[in-house]
Amino acid sequence: MMTSDLAALTATDACARMANGEMTAEAYVAACIDRIKAREEEIQAWVYLDAENALDQARAADRQRTSGRGVGLLHGLPVGIKDIIDTADMPTQNGSPLFKGYQPMRDAGCVSALRAAGAIIIGKTVTTELATSTPNKTRNPHNPEHTPGGSSSGSAAAVGAGTIPLALGTQTGGSVIRPGSFCGVHALKPTLGLISRTGVTLQSHTLDTVGVYGRSVADLALITDALSGHDPCDPVSYVRARPNLTSMLARGMMTKPQFAFVKSPAWEFAETSAKESLAMIVDQLGDQVKEIEIPALNGIIQHHATVMGAENATHYGPLLARDPGGISPALTARIGIGGKILAVDYIKSLNARESIYADIEKILETYTALLTLSSPGPAPKSLASTGSHVFNGMWTYLGVPCVSLPLMQIGHMPCGVQLIGMRRDEARLLATANWFEKNVRAIRN
Repeated sequence: MMTSDLAALTATDACARMANGEMTAEAYVAACIDRIKAREEEIQAWVYLDAENALDQARAADRQRTSGRGVGLLHGLPVGIKDIIDTADMPTQNGSPLFKGYQPMRDAGCVSALRAAGAIIIGKTVTTELATSTPNKTRNPHNPEHTPGGSSSGSAAAVGAGTIPLALGTQTGGSVIRPGSFCGVHALKPTLGLISRTGVTLQSHTLDTVGVYGRSVADLALITDALSGHDPCDPVSYVRARPNLTSMLARGMMTKPQFAFVKSPAWEFAETSAKESLAMIVDQLGDQVKEIEIPALNGIIQHHATVMGAENATHYGPLLARDPGGISPALTARIGIGGKILAVDYIKSLNARESIYADIEKILETYTALLTLSSPGPAPKSLASTGSHVFNGMWTYLGVPCVSLPLMQIGHMPCGVQLIGMRRDEARLLATANWFEKNVRAIRN
């Protein structure tokens, strides 16, 4: 294969080729680096990139494989790391001048898991200011005049540009699913607590979730298998057997999935073209889909905003007090608003979570997954905003797994279809997503 063809491989295909001796990790990483060099000036997805170190890691991975020693799930695969996730050999600058040049002493839990699985940490991807809504330098890989979304902008854009197969993001509102939708990539925001947050900059301890980007549903399963594990240092992490999502995906669906089409309180904010495109998707499902209403979701957008605002102010208020000039006016205002949220309102919104989820869980005992938009529409033609997370925040608030599939194109820009599953049931959600992608025709509108 030509070098440019190697860079286009999915992580799953690249793994298979390296295992069969058809390709070396060095050749694959070199192809990805060449692709980065070709696109980076336009997209600006990276804040720190160490190409020579990545190639050194790849050569070491090849030596390990040829020596006959065991290899991990991600052996030889390059991965981009969102720049709020600690790396012991690269700075973690949080998209903020307050952390310029900051070098952590140790890897975040999720980075340690990647290295243990044989992944090659190729660099740090751009995030917005402190992973909030203030845009940074990254552009959309499909049109640089459009936003890539936030706050995992660099990770989504890097995968969307075909420069790397896998990347990590985080989601507090919609920061994994929305950029995935805007950049036309596969994205998974898993159940809260599935992936360790130790060593990840927190802005909301009850919402922040580490998520993943890939080039296929199989890629999402592969990297999630490597990352999943109980971390006693993360209070939301939970004890469980390690899933094997990859093997469950290969097994496929035992029965035809049934979908609940949910417009949700976010529907009024959706663009007409996105509604029309999703309607074409829904039409293809025939009797496998039913539109339902979920009264319990009324008020959920405000519940999410209340929790996120109060916890933002709690985590970032001390940074603002220490160095007011180091935080943008927009984030300063956001912290100020969050600091005025009453304790009674915060506790009310926290307490509403489980009763709402109980209704969702009951629905998901009948339906295989909920179906809705990943974003209100394609990426806005603007770099002044990262777009709206209105289709994502409610699911983050509930701690449920969500996947975005790049199945719609509207006006030459991608837009995702979102599937939502039951807590701690990534296996069924990803198997359903895999079925969905194989059986539903993509829409160009």
